[in-house]
Amino acid sequence: MSSRARLSLTAGFLATFTALVFVATSAIVVETPATKGFFNLGETMVYTAALLGGYYVGMVAGGLGSALADMYLGYPHYAPGTLIIKGLEGLIVGFLALKLKRLNIKQWRLFTLFAAILGLFLIAGLGYSYYSGETHMYFAGLEFVLSIPSVLWIILGIAFAIGICYLGLKVDPKVGAEVLAVIVGGLEMVLGYFTYQVAVLGYLPTVAALEIPVNLGQATIGLLVALPLTRTIKAMGAKTLT
Repeated sequence: MSSRARLSLTAGFLATFTALVFVATSAIVVETPATKGFFNLGETMVYTAALLGGYYVGMVAGGLGSALADMYLGYPHYAPGTLIIKGLEGLIVGFLALKLKRLNIKQWRLFTLFAAILGLFLIAGLGYSYYSGETHMYFAGLEFVLSIPSVLWIILGIAFAIGICYLGLKVDPKVGAEVLAVIVGGLEMVLGYFTYQVAVLGYLPTVAALEIPVNLGQATIGLLVALPLTRTIKAMGAKTLT
């Protein structure tokens, strides 16, 4: 592909996916009253942009499209954070999806081991600290009171780590790279918003933590939609930048 053709394709990807991220983020909105944030389906297109267009397209479309949606929907207080958080999310997914495929088996297994340990500590640590015992959850304007045993978070963290280790031991990097890239990008998004809400918006950690399950849900739906969608598009022979 010539430089001119590649530049034209990149510009087309940027315009198309910025619009798609904006539409996906704006299409379905469920507000989370505790943090004045909202659940959305934007991750489906952020991940798709990164996996088809590469890390540059993922970064620009993910950050800009999502921030514009925040402004449009009446959440301007989140727009600056979203620009950086979703931009980094798209960058991480696109970059890791490309680089992890090039690792040899030993490097791939070491990286998945690191991701497993990180995920274990994040899930077990955050869950144990903020969601053990009687926990108040808010969704679609409704309050739910749950009683969650602390040991559950340790079990979930171990289960997550086992799943990631399975990717490293049983799945070839060319197959598992995109899955792991999306998982790492999703974790960045979850931690990014938690940090932004505490450090910039001034919420208490216990309040900001109420949005963690919502953001995890967004990342999970994004993974379940983006991976089969991008593989189908690639199988159809469409031009991509990755």
